[in-house]
Amino acid sequence: MKHTYFFISFLFLLTAFKASAQDYILLPENFFLHKGDNLILHLINASQFVKQDELKYEASKTAQFMVIAGAKKADLTTVAKEGASPIVTFKTESEGLYMVAMTRKPITDEIDRDDFLKILDDEGLTKESEKAKNGSKDSFREKYTWYLKSLIQVDKNSGKYFDKPLNEDFEIVLKDNPYKGHYGDDLVAVVSLKGKPLSNANVILYIKTSTGNIFAQKLSSDREGKIYFKLTREGIYLLRSTYIEPSKDKSADFETWMTSFTFGFSSSSEMPNTYKEFGFGDKH
Repeated sequence: MKHTYFFISFLFLLTAFKASAQDYILLPENFFLHKGDNLILHLINASQFVKQDELKYEASKTAQFMVIAGAKKADLTTVAKEGASPIVTFKTESEGLYMVAMTRKPITDEIDRDDFLKILDDEGLTKESEKAKNGSKDSFREKYTWYLKSLIQVDKNSGKYFDKPLNEDFEIVLKDNPYKGHYGDDLVAVVSLKGKPLSNANVILYIKTSTGNIFAQKLSSDREGKIYFKLTREGIYLLRSTYIEPSKDKSADFETWMTSFTFGFSSSSEMPNTYKEFGFGDKH
């Protein structure tokens, strides 16, 4: 198995990975809970894993919102309240891994030509960038869809459903359980588009530590859609990827799918309050 690893500090990251696209990210208050604890979930808008805004729950913009614990699924749209921030709070009733997943309804927006070309270049989407540059439009209509996941441990690191696809149009599926991992362990994930492995997908892994430092690794999927990375430090892990192609929908020029996946890694199965100590919320 061939790996190429490189990490960069946040200051260098600002110039090396200047992705213009904003990310929607699911973040629990803590990735390590005990049975009976409340799972408190936030939805943030971020750039390069730096929080821009705290978002409220909006049913009109939510296509799917669910939690999977073991083999049990629960529809969180039935308990999430309009305008809530954090977007949902519920009591954990069993031990093991909890997968929370949200799909945002597609939106179509007009974007300036230069801004769109910058996004394509920053995301490494050379083929799409060349097509857009060869056109004569001053702006483009872009259709966006976001897919979000977060994996949380409640007492035990057992669970079989975490490595199963949710049949989303664009998703990242972990094939290894990060909560069973140790320092230096290899993890494998698969990037898929409409149910099929996506080769040459650009994925960025961000790691944010409790000191506020952010480290990034640029990955590219192989012919089987697989990406490989290591557990190198304790903190919050974010995998994010963007895929853009000419739209088949006449109401848009391009269609964009974005996916994000968060989980925590700690050698002691304990971690400070994720949202505050890691710099995502107000510190007291």
